[in-house]
Amino acid sequence: MTKKTEEKIFKILMILSTSIILFSLILIIVSILIKGLPVLSVEMLTEVPQGGYYFGKGGGILNAIVGSLYLSTGATILAFLIALPVSLFMNIYLIKKKRLLNTIRYLLDLLWGVPSIVYGAFGFTIMVYFGLKTSLLAGIITVALLIIPIMIRAMDEVFKTVPRGLIEASFSLGSTKSETAFKVFLKQVVPSVVTAVLLSFGRAIGDAASILFTTGYTDHIPTSLLEPTATLPLAVFFQLSSPIPEVQNRAYASALVLIVIILIISILSRIVANRNKLKKLNIKNAVNKRFIYYKNIRQNYIQSMKNRKYNKDIK
Repeated sequence: MTKKTEEKIFKILMILSTSIILFSLILIIVSILIKGLPVLSVEMLTEVPQGGYYFGKGGGILNAIVGSLYLSTGATILAFLIALPVSLFMNIYLIKKKRLLNTIRYLLDLLWGVPSIVYGAFGFTIMVYFGLKTSLLAGIITVALLIIPIMIRAMDEVFKTVPRGLIEASFSLGSTKSETAFKVFLKQVVPSVVTAVLLSFGRAIGDAASILFTTGYTDHIPTSLLEPTATLPLAVFFQLSSPIPEVQNRAYASALVLIVIILIISILSRIVANRNKLKKLNIKNAVNKRFIYYKNIRQNYIQSMKNRKYNKDIK
């Protein structure tokens, strides 16, 4: 088999794989739009479920929307408070311990790949052991445990792009490791860190398995961390389990709302990432222009010295 034949085969396989993925995505979105968009209304977005909502009567999913925002925001903040110091510690304090650093990254990748239902079962086991009830706080802690490895690895990959010469320059000026981490290192990648946080938020708001046993479900908007709360993924699950077609269509409408929220988060992360790339490109261009400017000055100086020496030799 020649190289051209192999290249054609792999090209066909790549095109086929991409087509299957795009077709599946379009099929999912179209089916949700067809079944959910006609049911979606202002009443559904601005009201909590009323009596008989799950039997086709009035009400909405405001409790699930607010609960999802509460849960994902709290989990993202908690995960950020843990992930940022850990990722900075890995890239400042452990940078010379390659074997230990690679082991930590491998373990984080393993935790990233653990199914979310395992986190939910772990959280439920802890709740049973301490005699706790389902609540918003339990859901926040469980989802935070789920997204902490994701956020740490995302920030770690971002911090790996910072030039190591910048750290050495900071140390040579007398800065401590903590000052270098927060005042020098972190400032170089703030937009990319924001992108990592937004992506983790999108992961948190769309997960259902990890909160199935820990958060509970209620038709009311929670006013305390110790109260159960509804979320959009669980709203989709419970409504889709109903035998009533109208309630099932409401599940597709809830899924459409969830997709729109995740789409907004993804667009925001893209905007932040593109601004960061543009900023880096402008800085790089400015540095290159300055380098070319000083290089031309140096070449002109060398040429002028050669001309002077040539004129002296002639005389």
